Amino acid sequence: MFRIPGAKAKDLCDNHLGSTRRDFLRVGGAGMLGMSLNTILRAQSASAASPLAGGPGWGKAKSVIMVYLQGGPSHLDLWDPKEPNSVPDNVRSEFKTIPTKIPGVHFTDILPKLAQVNDKFTMIRSMSYTPNGLFNHTAAIYQIMTGYTTDKVSPSGQLEPPSPKDFPNFGSNIVRLKPTDEPMLPFVMMPRPLQESNVVNKGGTAGFLGKAYDPYYLFPDGDDMNLAKMDSIRVDDLQLRPDVFSVRLKRRASLRDAVAAQMPVIDKAVEQYNIDDFYNQALNLLVSGRARDAFNLGAETEQMRDRYGRNTFGQSCLLARRLVEAGTRVVEVIWPKVANSDNHSWDHHVGLTNRMKNQSGPMLDQGLSALFEDLDQRGLLDETLVVAIGEFGRSPEKGVSTSGNSNSADGRDHWPYCYTSVIGGAGVKRGFVLGKSDKTGSAPVEDPVHPTEILATIYHSLAIDPQTIVYNHLNQPRELVKAEKVDKLYA
Repeated sequence: MFRIPGAKAKDLCDNHLGSTRRDFLRVGGAGMLGMSLNTILRAQSASAASPLAGGPGWGKAKSVIMVYLQGGPSHLDLWDPKEPNSVPDNVRSEFKTIPTKIPGVHFTDILPKLAQVNDKFTMIRSMSYTPNGLFNHTAAIYQIMTGYTTDKVSPSGQLEPPSPKDFPNFGSNIVRLKPTDEPMLPFVMMPRPLQESNVVNKGGTAGFLGKAYDPYYLFPDGDDMNLAKMDSIRVDDLQLRPDVFSVRLKRRASLRDAVAAQMPVIDKAVEQYNIDDFYNQALNLLVSGRARDAFNLGAETEQMRDRYGRNTFGQSCLLARRLVEAGTRVVEVIWPKVANSDNHSWDHHVGLTNRMKNQSGPMLDQGLSALFEDLDQRGLLDETLVVAIGEFGRSPEKGVSTSGNSNSADGRDHWPYCYTSVIGGAGVKRGFVLGKSDKTGSAPVEDPVHPTEILATIYHSLAIDPQTIVYNHLNQPRELVKAEKVDKLYA
């Protein structure tokens, strides 16, 4: 801990606090420096020297957008429909099929816009994993976000609340190993936390990396059913107070000299990665105004905002484009409804036909299609990896229970054995379908892909070896993810 003695708090915002703020600036070494800066540099060096360096897709991405379809969308009712006459009545989707830009590939008729842009991305119709008895959302969310499963599960089948011992969200690993040089927030999560029931944001933190690598949480106030909540975005913590003039800001910057004067000699190997860097990044973020400007959706034309959809999901996708354009490394757009809830959720245990046709389906179709098309038109898709994925799919048979939940005659239960994800940009093949499900969408018959392999692909795209070693809270070595990238995604 560093002690910075100073004069009276004339230059500080809270001079009424007296000696508390006047006399001390305390920096906890465990989170910022004690986490082992040389470990970070070793990991960065290891990735650069990886035998995977230079391979297909390596380092093609400058940023990644994860569109997380929390709740588990039904692949059979979206982008892997089966011929109506080839499946039983209790498997058949109620939606009609339509052609897409890829000859011979069909979607359901609730995705007409995505059907016209699927020549810009790859569909993986063979996502699959064995849940080992865990069919609940929380465990599946944790797996796709961290690459790991957890042993501690409550009697109800849910996980414990977030803990500093958790494995980090993949975005936290990325911004730690690939820090951005731009005066921009490196990692943003919006518009709501990951959640099932009362377990909030499990898998959405930096875990054992420390809070310094947590995302910037952009969770606007308001109920989830308030579709205009993105219009009330507030980023006050990125706004300089009106009474902080430039001369006072410069005086604050001089605190760095006081810190440096009392710091012990640090190993020369980490001189370039010291507290000055952290302070400069925070200072530049405030002074540049770049982050504040990126969050200003009002700077977009009305036509562009309409194009994405005037709802929370659509405007979040638009904001994701603005953020990566401004230099953000990782953006996670979480589907704006709690996993196990009704109305706009993807968790269609009951009322699937009406809810998907009139609520979740149109929002996904408009927002995701606009994101791919807009990124491509701006030349950003070549350097931005976009992944749209849920924690699992839905059961082929309607009205049956696979997870202990009750389901209506037109509802589908959780199904991790086979589902579909979308991935595009940053060297990924365009207009391609990877893998194939069987005649009822129950299991892959070609090229099964585990969700952890998607994480490995994300790391690879950002020039990070997926098997880079990190050290947990007990200083135990752990791979970023125990999986390999999906080679067939690349040309």
